[in-house]
Order: sequence, then C-alpha cells, then structure tokens
Amino acid sequence: MKKHNFSAGPCVLPQPVLRKASEAILNFNGLDLSLIEISHRSKDFVAVMERAQKLALEHLGLQNKGYKALFLQGGASMEFLRVAYNLLENKAAYLNTGTWSTKSIKEANMFGEVVEVASSKDQNFNYIPKNYTIPSDVDYFHCTSNNTIFGTQLKDFPKIDAPIVCDMSSDIFSRQLDFSKFSIIYAGAQKNMGPAGTTLIVVKEDVLGKVSRTIPSLMDYKVHIGKDSMFNTPAVFAVYVSMLTLEWLKEKGGISAIEKVNNKKADLVYSEIDRNPLFKGFVANKEDRSTMNATFNLTDKSLKEPFDTLWQEAGINGLNGHRSVGGYRASMYNALEFESVQILVDVMKELERIG
Repeated sequence: MKKHNFSAGPCVLPQPVLRKASEAILNFNGLDLSLIEISHRSKDFVAVMERAQKLALEHLGLQNKGYKALFLQGGASMEFLRVAYNLLENKAAYLNTGTWSTKSIKEANMFGEVVEVASSKDQNFNYIPKNYTIPSDVDYFHCTSNNTIFGTQLKDFPKIDAPIVCDMSSDIFSRQLDFSKFSIIYAGAQKNMGPAGTTLIVVKEDVLGKVSRTIPSLMDYKVHIGKDSMFNTPAVFAVYVSMLTLEWLKEKGGISAIEKVNNKKADLVYSEIDRNPLFKGFVANKEDRSTMNATFNLTDKSLKEPFDTLWQEAGINGLNGHRSVGGYRASMYNALEFESVQILVDVMKELERIG
C-alpha cells in the first residue's frame, strides 16, 4: 500500500504521473528507447519542453504577457545568485522570513547593497513581518512566498513600482494570485511540481538587460531564453515529470480547483491542532499559517514515542519537523490526497484518547 507521504521535499507526486513516468523510462513515445536515452534536442523531447513551458504560463495566467518560462538546473539556490546577477545594479530590498530568504540575502550581498526591510528572525521565523517600508530606489524587491521549515506563508504582497521577485518553491501552483505583479518567479520542482533536478523560472523579459556587469552565459537569463532552456543539457526526466504534473493539474481544473482542496486539507489539520490539547502550532499568528506546511509540536514531550509509533503504524511518512524547529511538519502539497490528512488527524485524536 502506498504510504501517506507528508515529506517536505522531494514531494508527493500524483499516482497517474508516476505511472506515465515509469512507462516513459522503459519506452518513450513508442520509440523503443527510454526517455532518458534520447537526445534532448530530438523533436520528441523538444515537444516536452515546449509543452511544459506553455502549461506553466497558462496555469499562472501569464501567456502573451511578455513572460518566458525556463526549466533550468541548480535549484532555488542557484536562483538566489542568478537573480542578483541579472537584476542587482545598485540596491535591492529583501524580506527575511526564514532560512532560504537568509541564504538569498547572502548571495545578493556579493553584487550590491542589500536592504533587509524586515525580518522575523527574532522569533525563530514563526511569523510574517508586516507594515515594513520598501525604499523607492531599489532595483527589485525579493521575498519567499512560503517557508517550508517554519510553516509560514505570505498572504499579501506589496504594491511597489520596482520589480518583485519571488521564490515560490514550496507553494507554486497551489493558490490563486495575481502573478502578473511579479517580474520573476522561481521554484524548485521538487516541492510541488516534480522530482528534484530542475527549477522553473518565469521571467518578464522587460526587466532584463539593465545591469552594467558582464554576466556569465550560464547565469544570464537572456541566454537561456534565447536557447529555449537548451543552452546546456536540461534535466530531461525532471522536466518531463513536471510537464506530466502540470497536465494532471489542468485535468483537475487548474489552480482555482486545487486551491479549494488545499484549503480543506489545511483547515482539517489546523482545526485538530487547535482543538487537541496535546498539540500546539509553531506559527505565532493563525493568519500567517502555511497551507502547504503545517508545523506543530507536542505539549508533552513524553508522548513523542507513542505518537511516533502511531503515525508510523498508520503508514505515514515524512512527518518529522526540520532539525532547526523540531516537532512535526505535515507538508500537504497539491498531490497529497485528502484521505492522507484525515489519517493524520485520526492518529492525533487516537493519541488524545490513549494519552
């Protein structure tokens, strides 16, 4: 029986996607060759890349609006560097809401002045800062929409004239937003879209070409756009599975449909965290809670062993929290079934009954 996978990443993937991907590994498109054996420049894979790019823009509502979708390598960590390479001429503003924001700030500091407009580090990143001011003369503003480690999520984004860059690695395609307010969106595939190995970057072309520095080819968004994500050999399998996942999402009704399911899953687990005296949520303010990653702790540490036994016996995987937070983390990405969340809640109720 397939386990209930709450892993924070690599993520749970839809069963139909896994079946199609496994078939393609053996025989892709009736070629009697594996997907991972064919040339990335063959018409069969070029069609995959083009379809994946088209679906990404379609889901985000950004087709025919001056955006390009890229599937590159290096994960979000590479984009911490690549964003600054391409956009930071003088000064950039960063909102620090967690580990990944902190790392992106470190990379940007190599290219210019970085203004940390607000940070929740003082409370171990258990809230989203509000009412911060962004300088009017920055080259761009950078934020992380969802924080997998701490379980917080931005619900509102600032209205500014400068380009907004957003790391959406862990909640891309999970909720409706006005994506046209962002100039660059990037997301490692392994949190909500596919396997590890590729990163989706959606770039509004008119923000590029404005820095005076020479950008190495591999770091230059314009080079990758010009080569349709084929400047170097792409992660063929990861792109293909991402395409399949985007197809699956389209069949489900797109972002608007999956958002309703995601909200129901989040409401179910958070309601139990709030109701059950044996558990306490990590996030300070309910309005800052992530729909994707629910973080919580036991109120009595002596119950750890019986609780761990219960959820493991129930076929649950990946529930342990990040080492910097401890406790537990239920990652509820698009492909996680509602039934899996119900199983977790039943286990939490059972601990209360026997505890």
